[in-house]
Amino acid sequence: MILCCGEALIDMIPEATQSGRDGFVSHCGGAVFNTAIALGRLGTRTGMLTGLSSDMFGRQLAEALGASRVDTRHVVTSDRPTTLAFVKLVDGHASYTFYDENSAGRMLMPDDMPPKLTDVSALYFGGISLACEPGADAYLAFAKRHASSRAVMLDPNIRAGFITDEERYRSRSDALISLADVVKVSDEDLNWINQTPMPLEEKARALLEHGPAFVIVTRGGEGASGFLKDGAQIDVPAQRVQIVDTVGAGDTFNAGVMAKLSERGQLTKEALSTLTPDIAFEALAFGANVAAITVSRAGANPPWGDEL
Repeated sequence: MILCCGEALIDMIPEATQSGRDGFVSHCGGAVFNTAIALGRLGTRTGMLTGLSSDMFGRQLAEALGASRVDTRHVVTSDRPTTLAFVKLVDGHASYTFYDENSAGRMLMPDDMPPKLTDVSALYFGGISLACEPGADAYLAFAKRHASSRAVMLDPNIRAGFITDEERYRSRSDALISLADVVKVSDEDLNWINQTPMPLEEKARALLEHGPAFVIVTRGGEGASGFLKDGAQIDVPAQRVQIVDTVGAGDTFNAGVMAKLSERGQLTKEALSTLTPDIAFEALAFGANVAAITVSRAGANPPWGDEL
């Protein structure tokens, strides 16, 4: 089972009302939540480690996880509020304003994390859960405890405006990169991580020197590239579809990559250390296929396996 560790929140998506002004409709979301949902719908055994509220939004999130076949045994429930993300869409591209103070997800502590893991073969981390303390430190401690025996994938999905202490965030991010076997970053993420004026390819290869066996760089409509320690570079084009919005695109891409690696028996530390370009290409292409369906419809609505 792939255990997705991080935030589950409510995206408040603008929709036109009869008055002509936009209202907001609640949709389940969060980078890590979206990836867990996508994995479950693709038929890959997955679970989620997160903090959920007992409020109406928390119940909405829990029901959505169950409906998409995501194991919830590691969900921590409290009476703290649910994180809300108000979404602004401009030409289909999303920007976010978060309300996260004292939330059920943010306030997770190290003692809330499961001390032992059974039936978990891989861990996935990412999103704003890695920027917001104290939960971010709890996730790092959890990763340090279990990364030596399980494959780890990381997508920092950096929201620079959400980071209050850049030095602490960079230190935490560097530690997680060193623990990860697969690191996926957008071009914007990579330029934030490494602000040296150099080509993206060189920055990706520099990340490989910090621990990962496989670094993936996504470039929106220009596709994605994978980089392996043996020097191989794998390029996959984005699929051309009519874009409705890009909410959840990267999260669904990540799920596709992990689903294919798992299907091929490659989502282990040993297998990833000797990953071949052919299998890397399969994984990236499958991720692009899954993401293309998500961006062709409103909100983070990943496809089910039979839709492929």
